[in-house]
Amino acid sequence: MCGIAGWVDPDGLPPDAGGVVDAMAEALAARGPDGHGLWSDSHAALGHRRLAVLDPEHGRQPMISTDDDNRPRAVLAYTGEVFNHRELRHTLELLGHKFATRTDTEVVLHACLEWGPGAVHRLRGMFAFAYWDVAARRLLLVRDRLGIKPLCYRIDGAGIRFGSEPKALLGTGPAPEIDPDGLRDFLSSVRTPGRTLLRGIHEVRPGTMLIVDSRGVREQRYWRLEPAPHTDDLATTVDTVRGLLDDITVGHLHADVRLGSLLSGGLDSSALTALGQHSLRTTGTALPTFSVDFAGNTADFRPDALRPTPDAPYVRAMADHCGLDHRDIVLDAAALTDPAVRGAVVAARDLPAAGDMDSSLYLLFRAVREQATVVLSGECADEVFGGYSWFHDPQAISRPDYPWRYFAGRSGACLALLRDDVAAELDLTAHRADHYRQALTEIPSLPGESATQRRMREVFWLHYTHWLPDLLDRKDRLSMAVGLEVRVPFCDHRLVEYACNIPWQLHTFDGREKSLLRAAVADLLPPSVAARVKAPYPITHDPAYDLALRAQAADLAAQPAAPVWDYLDRNRLRERLTRPLADRATRAALDFALNFDLWLQQLTASRRP
Repeated sequence: MCGIAGWVDPDGLPPDAGGVVDAMAEALAARGPDGHGLWSDSHAALGHRRLAVLDPEHGRQPMISTDDDNRPRAVLAYTGEVFNHRELRHTLELLGHKFATRTDTEVVLHACLEWGPGAVHRLRGMFAFAYWDVAARRLLLVRDRLGIKPLCYRIDGAGIRFGSEPKALLGTGPAPEIDPDGLRDFLSSVRTPGRTLLRGIHEVRPGTMLIVDSRGVREQRYWRLEPAPHTDDLATTVDTVRGLLDDITVGHLHADVRLGSLLSGGLDSSALTALGQHSLRTTGTALPTFSVDFAGNTADFRPDALRPTPDAPYVRAMADHCGLDHRDIVLDAAALTDPAVRGAVVAARDLPAAGDMDSSLYLLFRAVREQATVVLSGECADEVFGGYSWFHDPQAISRPDYPWRYFAGRSGACLALLRDDVAAELDLTAHRADHYRQALTEIPSLPGESATQRRMREVFWLHYTHWLPDLLDRKDRLSMAVGLEVRVPFCDHRLVEYACNIPWQLHTFDGREKSLLRAAVADLLPPSVAARVKAPYPITHDPAYDLALRAQAADLAAQPAAPVWDYLDRNRLRERLTRPLADRATRAALDFALNFDLWLQQLTASRRP
């Protein structure tokens, strides 16, 4: 896992292009603490920051392939992991290719040399890369199928500048401006593939590549979910899910550095952890696992509809049952409200972060990074197996809207802080409604399926395309900000393709959420974990957090020139400060105001003199 940056122009680059790209890559230094590299010629400059995971002693990037006269013929800047690289290496060796390293980077380079743009169909994993064909003066800019790894760009004349994150582009072009539609998306809790919060900066859409050459910049989709009949019975479906998960987990455990697993005691992370430990059973190795908890939560925890139970008892049950090498990461209010942490989190996300949820995830990753370089995560299981509560709420499913209400940190209490003129101009209700209607037109259907199955196909598809990207971006940014690689096995496209066509009645055959996943791994889990009701990512219940948060928000309210007042109503924030400390909506609103203001400050600071 790394960071990439570059500048390509078929008409030619200025003499200082190499230095510009080197600075772009330096903005991504946290993504690659183990090395850096730069390659440039008259038409292309590629930069790289490396987090060494495979063959750490080799694999310097950008990686160059030369001809018989030692002249460059292709250059690759790559980030991510291709989990079938060993099989691909064997195939390429049979075709005559020679390898000098054990990295998947070199496999991707040779795959592109052998199969051109078609190589991407053979890659299984999470990746984003730039492949420069020197003779053809052609760039391939490629992102994985589900968008696990970020990749953004800005058109620059006849060429293009690109980077793993927007911050790579902020210091090298026009002063950053907020894109009104990007802000509407953000505040409406929807994602438009390809759009960011900043005008002129775009994302390479998941499952898509950009081709840049003398003919211009062209977008080419290479993957999308397609409807297909599901003919397997229940027993075969459960067996197939288990077989896929076994194979996927084994591939995700391959690394030449310390590797572990995140563990919350919920079904998703417990399933992966148990599968991982099961695959290691012949080695005598205990899989290292990590969980997050909060100081005082044993006494302060208050159950509610979302979080009826704390994580700790289920984590302990998993550690004992599977024989794990487990560590609890305990966070306190002082760390969660540290202004330096808030600044780091907002900078990592390049947007107003989600309060204590994002801060605690960042601190968890920072602590884990002291003991591991790679961890597995259960992200995406809810999207694959229908785990969210609204999947099972007839009212939420039937209304003509996205089934979810808000992303984390963007609740109605947050939106209520908007100034009246800003709210009127953004018109978020109309934007979300229009966005939803447009999204429905893009969803393929299967002839002959029932109305219920058609609707559930829509719900799954909407989650993959307009909900999941936010979660994947959050996890990537906060982990890579501390140089930690997080792998998400449930995002394997083979599992996604299979599960998205399973009829809803099989997904819920036992009347519960994630019935298929539970059945597929029940033999590996303690009964209490297998039966546990879904609970989302935990939050702190420590009153000290709310006290510190209130003090920081009061300081913001006392600053009449704070940039956030261009968007938020200062008096409404003051009113929120009078609400009870235990009001979760108030916590979200105060965090939102603080992070929004900090993001605006960081944008201003990123502008060139």
